[in-house]
Order: sequence, then structure tokens, then C-alpha cells
Amino acid sequence: MGKIKMIAAVGKNLELGKDNDLIWKIKQDMKFFKEQTMNQYVLMGYNTYLSLPKKLIGRKYIVLTSKDKGLFPNDVMVVNSLDEFYCLKSQINDDVFVIGGSTVYKLMLPDTDEIYLTEIDDSCYEADVYFPKFKDSDYEKVLIDENLDNDPSYRHVLYKKKT
Repeated sequence: MGKIKMIAAVGKNLELGKDNDLIWKIKQDMKFFKEQTMNQYVLMGYNTYLSLPKKLIGRKYIVLTSKDKGLFPNDVMVVNSLDEFYCLKSQINDDVFVIGGSTVYKLMLPDTDEIYLTEIDDSCYEADVYFPKFKDSDYEKVLIDENLDNDPSYRHVLYKKKT
């Protein structure tokens, strides 16, 4: 059975976004996101679904929302509860990447096996959504790569849940 993974870009205070948009749009980080999530299932909330600038080609959408399923295209899987998601997940052998927003991250954190975080060396005091706090000690931290020449600089870090 596939793992549940998260992927996000966060500032120093775990800032995720403002006004239903990303705060930082770093080209190399967008490429990293695409590489990690390509040919995978991506789980998101309704606002994240609305915020996508275009269809993420090569990804299979799952939207967790209370909205009517008839509002979505046929190629979007819609689940109206966590129970419904886990029922669907039991039929999927692939990994599922949680891609936002903050409520979905918080709901899924207890069952997440891996967290891919882009840790950005910057802060945004106008942020209105944040990544949930988690205990570093529950995870093995692996530095994937870092870009110190970028402005702002950032690191791609993988947190693997300890068993």
C-alpha cells in the first residue's frame, strides 16, 4: 500500500500562503514539486483546487471538500470526509501527496509517512495560512539539496516518520 506524503514550501514561521496563493514562487522549487508529484495522486482541499493556475498534468486529483461532487470534472475524485478518503486510499496502491491547504495538512499530519518541505530563509508577516507544527523528534530529517545562491535561499528537506 502506498504512503501518505506531504509537500509544501514554508517560510521561517511555517507560512504557506496569503489570499489563496503561494507567497514564494521559486522556479526551481516548482520544478522540485513537479518532479516529486508527477504520476502521483495529489490530495487537496477545495481552495487549493481553486488556486491552481492550470491543470497539473500527470497528476490524479483527489479533492477533500464538503462541496457537491457534481461541481467537479469527471477526472477529479471528490471525497466528502476523511472516512471516504481512507476508503478510496485502501483501493490505491500508489502514494498520495497532500498538497494543501492548511486544513488538509493539519487533518492528514497524524497519518503522514513523509513530509517534503522547502524551507525558505524568509518570513512573510502578511501570511494568512500556515503549515501545521509537528514534532521534529518524530521524524528522521534528510537534507535533499539546498540553494544558498537564490534570494531567498532555501533547502529541500525530507522528514521521514520514525517507526
